[in-house]
Amino acid sequence: MLKLINGLHHFQSEIFASQKELFERLAGGQNPDALFITCSDSRINPNLITQTDPGDLFILRNAGNIIPPYGAANGGEGATIEFAVTGLGVKDIIVCGHSFCGAMKGILHPENLVDMPAVAAWLSHAEATRMTIKENYAKHVHSEDELLNITIQENVLVQLENLRTHPAVSARIAGGTLNLHAWTYKIETGEVFSYQPAEGQFLPLTDVPPRVEPRRPRLTDVAI
Repeated sequence: MLKLINGLHHFQSEIFASQKELFERLAGGQNPDALFITCSDSRINPNLITQTDPGDLFILRNAGNIIPPYGAANGGEGATIEFAVTGLGVKDIIVCGHSFCGAMKGILHPENLVDMPAVAAWLSHAEATRMTIKENYAKHVHSEDELLNITIQENVLVQLENLRTHPAVSARIAGGTLNLHAWTYKIETGEVFSYQPAEGQFLPLTDVPPRVEPRRPRLTDVAI
């Protein structure tokens, strides 16, 4: 707590004072550029990764960057998505997974979740991810690290499909006013990969222009 309290003092005396105009403007309302959906993992900082300021991103975080299909859960994900799209009018939604994701390890090894029933129940919303890995990869990929990387990537794509079941999202996509993006963040190198449908894989975001993410074929390669 001492570290946090010292950080608050530094923010109020140094950071806030130097950006007072920004915070005064933000007090009048928000107009974020994108909804950024990512994991709760403490190693992920969306504003740091994207070099954005307060007010630029509307952020939704949970274990495994999971988006239950519309009506499948009573959590805040659906309300947050609806407000971002309908209330704030965001033009882009990013689902961003990350390397070394503990939630994805839980999908691969549910036996490790015996003492965490709430986590196990939450990960049931990624059942499509588990089945995709079981049916298409588990028998052919023998490296645990490679299988985890594939799971991380496939889960982002599965959650993007779940996102499309939300009425506010599907309506805006149909109207051409909302774009969806699938990203993965590599903690150990700082690289961000974006799924490219034409190539059927995730490629470094710095190498490709932004584009809409349609439904996709099965992954054919591993970029992480």
